[in-house]
Amino acid sequence: MIDPFGRAVTYLRVSVTDRCDLRCQYCMAEQMSFLPKRELLTLEELERVCRAFVSKGVRKLRITGGEPLVRKDVMTLFRGLGRMLDDGGLDELTLTSNGTTLAKHAHALADCGVRRINISLDTLDPERFRTVTRRGDSDKVMEGIAAARAAGLKVKINTVAMKDFNEDEFSRMVAWCGERGFDLCFIETMPMGEIGPDRVDQYLPVTSVRDRLGESWTLTETPFRTGGPARYVDVAETGQRIGFITPMTHNFCESCNRVRLTCTGTLYMCLGQEDAADLRAPLRAYPDDDGPLLEAIDAAIARKPKGHDFVIDRTNRPAVSRHMSVTGG
Repeated sequence: MIDPFGRAVTYLRVSVTDRCDLRCQYCMAEQMSFLPKRELLTLEELERVCRAFVSKGVRKLRITGGEPLVRKDVMTLFRGLGRMLDDGGLDELTLTSNGTTLAKHAHALADCGVRRINISLDTLDPERFRTVTRRGDSDKVMEGIAAARAAGLKVKINTVAMKDFNEDEFSRMVAWCGERGFDLCFIETMPMGEIGPDRVDQYLPVTSVRDRLGESWTLTETPFRTGGPARYVDVAETGQRIGFITPMTHNFCESCNRVRLTCTGTLYMCLGQEDAADLRAPLRAYPDDDGPLLEAIDAAIARKPKGHDFVIDRTNRPAVSRHMSVTGG
């Protein structure tokens, strides 16, 4: 699949639910209204769409949410998708999780062919964790991380950089990840959905995070990539990597290779644009014929935009109305 700007689309991010057991301040409002279950694609439908994308050239699938592991019977989907790894049509199956229920799923995920997992963790301080998540218990996340390591999964920690909240922990996070053999990725907050707090007060340019870390750690540019938007440096003292995702200070659109499917079958060709394609309609109208579904996918890729229009300003208006949990990041 080649978009209008010559970029090959080889990466599909799939949100299996908009629900989450946390309410992170930069992601959700404290009081959220979630989709009725009848609007969600079934796990069988999600697998069918994924198989259609793999047949069109997608080589990497990332399962997201909300929190994907709160979806009932979600391991059924992972087992189905894992068979595509065995068939050779898929190179990588992975997921992003908040880690709260990972302890009971880590070994099953590894059995399905998952080799890497991204875990969202913005602070190592239990009280701060409860504050930013509005309800979370960091001990459960640590148990999930330990289970992932025991299952042989390679862990990467995702940390949203927030001004006046976790700035004093960045160097500690580098050391903590280095001691455990984890890569670390710092992410800028993005203007998606009404969340309550002023994003101007949250926003911290990741470029300043990198400059600050460079005062304490020896950082060297590396061509290493995982297929996503992060740009990495090697940390000489730990032997690990730090990634930086900068949708605000420097967008990564020129090399965008991904599209995002929501749990309702809506395909977003760009995280920061509202244009979308309905894949649920052909999926359900033609249960025994993938032709219309494949045509809908082709039509969507043909109008993938050049890039997003994210901006942080004092109007506090989100660039797009949907919450991050709807699209899955």
